[in-house]
Amino acid sequence: MAEGVGRPDESAPGFSGRTLLALVVGQVGIHAAMAGLRLAAPLQALREGYSAWSVGLLMALFAAAPVLLAMPSGRLADRHGYHRPVGIAVALSLAGALCALGSTLLEGPPHFGLLCLAATLCGSGTNMGMLAIQRTAGLAARDSTERVRIFSWLGVAPSFANVVGPVALGFMIDWGGFAAAYALMLPLVALTFWSARRVPRLKPVTQSPSPGAGSGVWSLLAVPGMKRLLLANWLLSTCWDVHAFALPIIGHDRGFSASTIGLILGTFTLSVSLIRLAIPAIAHRTEETAVIRWAMVATGVVFAIYPLATQPWQMGVCAVLLGITLGCTQPMVMSTLHHLTPDNRHGETLAFRSMAINLSSTLMPLFFGAAGVAVGASMLFWAVGASVAGGSWAVRGLRQHLLP
Repeated sequence: MAEGVGRPDESAPGFSGRTLLALVVGQVGIHAAMAGLRLAAPLQALREGYSAWSVGLLMALFAAAPVLLAMPSGRLADRHGYHRPVGIAVALSLAGALCALGSTLLEGPPHFGLLCLAATLCGSGTNMGMLAIQRTAGLAARDSTERVRIFSWLGVAPSFANVVGPVALGFMIDWGGFAAAYALMLPLVALTFWSARRVPRLKPVTQSPSPGAGSGVWSLLAVPGMKRLLLANWLLSTCWDVHAFALPIIGHDRGFSASTIGLILGTFTLSVSLIRLAIPAIAHRTEETAVIRWAMVATGVVFAIYPLATQPWQMGVCAVLLGITLGCTQPMVMSTLHHLTPDNRHGETLAFRSMAINLSSTLMPLFFGAAGVAVGASMLFWAVGASVAGGSWAVRGLRQHLLP
């Protein structure tokens, strides 16, 4: 692998175990605060009479800011390693929490403006922290198997945070109001700052020319195999979006209750978490590109069957299978991405991936809405399933481009 900025000091005692725990805790803290704000801020706006359009704008700011700031965040991580980007991320998230807290003291347009600013700051801080954490995790691994295990554990952190944040702030809203809920964000973010102090400092090494080291974002696509991996990643990401969009529509058409639909979605999330917990135990028996190809084909098969399910238990089985196929791909994609990328551009490459996914997640629901009206949710499932299964060809031959 080409040398780059911020190669981990592998002589640090206890680096592997304690550092992984610190990275997981750091991601949980900052992500849980943002997830809680995503529940509380729209709820506060709705209770105070703001329109659905205003709430939509508020929610869009959580994703819009990471799209704009992803590349600068990635380059910051490449230049300065882990601690400075995470420190800035913590500062942004704390500022966002204080803005949300301040919104409870005001009324009228300034009040809603503070909520929008809080969403922008927390969305930016969470994404910046995530990129630094992912970059450090990938460079911390000493081989492919360890890298897959690390990203599997990190993949559980957002799922856990998406439960902890909304549940904790939801209870705080019922108990003490929105001010108490926003105050709870402060110790959550502080948890990330505390855990960062447990991550060893990275020692800088001399940079050397490497494939794809040219200037500019688009030069990343010149890295051998990069376009293939990003295409596969985008197709898999689209499957997550279409499932979240189309499942409630199909469930409603079948006459399922809201709680039943929610249970099916919860089953999917639980399945994702369980497969990521299982991957570390079998990582030594897996090969990343083979798993990605298998998962893409299997996802296409599940998508073909999903609209044909007429009973809740049948859709629940499909949700479990889909959770397995999609849940196992993220650690494999992240590990392969680190294989392909020179050390001195890991942060930039992760940022490019993040920017593409966030932009897709912002725009694709609009397309899904139009397509769902035109052809129906079932046809949407089948079209996306065929695309992801057919797109598995992109992963063929990818292994030959992996850096040792």
